[in-house]
Amino acid sequence: MLTGVVLGTALGLAELAFLLVAWPARLVPAARPAAGRGLAWLVALERARPARWLDHRTTRGPGGYGFLLARAASGLLGGYVCAAGLFVSGLLLFGGLLDLLGGESQPVPVSLPGVRLVTSSGMLGLTGGAVLLALVTFTGLALAQLERRLADHFLGPGSHELMRRRIAELTSTRSGIVKAVDDERRRIERDLHDGVQQRGIALAMLLGRARHTDDHERIADLVGQAYTESRTLLDELRSVAWRIYPTALDELGLRAALAGVAERSSVPVTVHYGLAGRPVSETETALYFVAREAITNAVKHAAARDILVVLSEDERTVSVAISDDGEGGADPAGGGLSGLARRVLALDGEFTVDSPAGGPTRVAATLPKAPPCG
Repeated sequence: MLTGVVLGTALGLAELAFLLVAWPARLVPAARPAAGRGLAWLVALERARPARWLDHRTTRGPGGYGFLLARAASGLLGGYVCAAGLFVSGLLLFGGLLDLLGGESQPVPVSLPGVRLVTSSGMLGLTGGAVLLALVTFTGLALAQLERRLADHFLGPGSHELMRRRIAELTSTRSGIVKAVDDERRRIERDLHDGVQQRGIALAMLLGRARHTDDHERIADLVGQAYTESRTLLDELRSVAWRIYPTALDELGLRAALAGVAERSSVPVTVHYGLAGRPVSETETALYFVAREAITNAVKHAAARDILVVLSEDERTVSVAISDDGEGGADPAGGGLSGLARRVLALDGEFTVDSPAGGPTRVAATLPKAPPCG
């Protein structure tokens, strides 16, 4: 760390000299390229110095003349304070030790509130030098921390700050996923209670009534109603299972699963599938649920007449965008959309909802091709 601080002082001198020359040179068009190269070189040195000596790495930030000015001021001021402190503490330690070894120490009275001491000039010099050396050490630590703060502010957050942010993000998305799972369980329970369970009760009542009657025509009519109710119950069960997780997504892929969503929709849905291959399982599942939920919301709540789903990709990400011509006003904090946002964020993705009153609505998600490591 001491080496890093000393190098910072030397760099501060170089940066001050550079600023005194380069700042006026910026007014001359022919000198601007050379000033830019010098600026880039000094900023590169300022990235390497904290990384090597202060255990602090920064992301790629703009740097600039403001950074060099702040660095030059802190480096020169901190270097002067540390150098002066080291020089004075060295004089006190050397002088005190010389007095003690040479027997030339003089008695020095020290008066404190309620206490009166008599010590020697040699011990006083050693004590003062040690205290001053400790203060210089703390000043060096504070200067190193100041260097890290300046690097974070001008050159982007450092590795420790990025790790802290990553931990906070993972903690937030983990709790968000738990909440999303709980919300999904409640929705499934409502589907089973309000749909499947009611159909089952109606079927049991029809069969019970047929069992307790002797009228053959009445029995045939009730059995016919029970058959119709059983078919409806099976359709309801298939619908609930499909909403939980469609088997076509695993067996046939995202294109087939979205084609199934489009077929079941009461509003025309056009799917433009622009992916070269199948995404990884987590990403593919997230893309499917984003598209399905957006289509469901457009049909149920937006009175849409036409829905467009576009899937695209680049070298690192895959994206899905769902647009409709409905009434708009979708609430991103609503249960369905907020659950999708938590799912996408948990995969290091981005989720946006643009739905002004009166429409149109656009829901989009961008996810990395590779799953996050952690």
